[in-house]
Amino acid sequence: MSTHSYQHRIHAAQTSNSPLFFVFHGTGGDENQFFDFARRLIPSAGIVSPRGDVSEHGAARFFRRTAEGVYDMDDLAVRTRTMADFVKAHKDAANPSDVVGLGYSNGANILASVMLEQPELFDAAVLMHPLIPWTPAPQPKLAGKRVLVTAGQRDPICPPDRTQALADYLAAQGTDVTIAWHPGGHEIQQSEIGAIQEFLAR
Repeated sequence: MSTHSYQHRIHAAQTSNSPLFFVFHGTGGDENQFFDFARRLIPSAGIVSPRGDVSEHGAARFFRRTAEGVYDMDDLAVRTRTMADFVKAHKDAANPSDVVGLGYSNGANILASVMLEQPELFDAAVLMHPLIPWTPAPQPKLAGKRVLVTAGQRDPICPPDRTQALADYLAAQGTDVTIAWHPGGHEIQQSEIGAIQEFLAR
């Protein structure tokens, strides 16, 4: 378990009991994609932004896939454990008031996978355009977690029915889950930024 398992960018918290905020980029992004956004969202938080260590034709990702929406599940399992260890190492070092995650697309998928595997690591999460194309096993330890899912009603990469299925699964585990839809596709729209701001201000 190491705080240096991934190349990452970090911003120290303003106080010893501030939140710790992890942000996970989408395919082709890097540790800078949401770093400044995170600082604006929770100015007092410590920020940790890792870079995915899988290359897909030069585009950074957090786990391998064999086609659009078809994941290498063995690779996902290994990299989920590695990311969970990375998160736990930073959490143990910071001793924060709570831990929040935000991920977009591939970043949302690794964040969701970590939460399914080790739900105790995060108190709240923002999953932007996630795609979980399998039915997760029941995870009662998700009960009481706060999750915001943002999605496009015409997203060709993350079909709305899969988004709804994930939200329904989370609700069935006792998670406080909200979906914020916008009428577009896989792009991030201003309305979902507003929903994220409102969610994190609660």
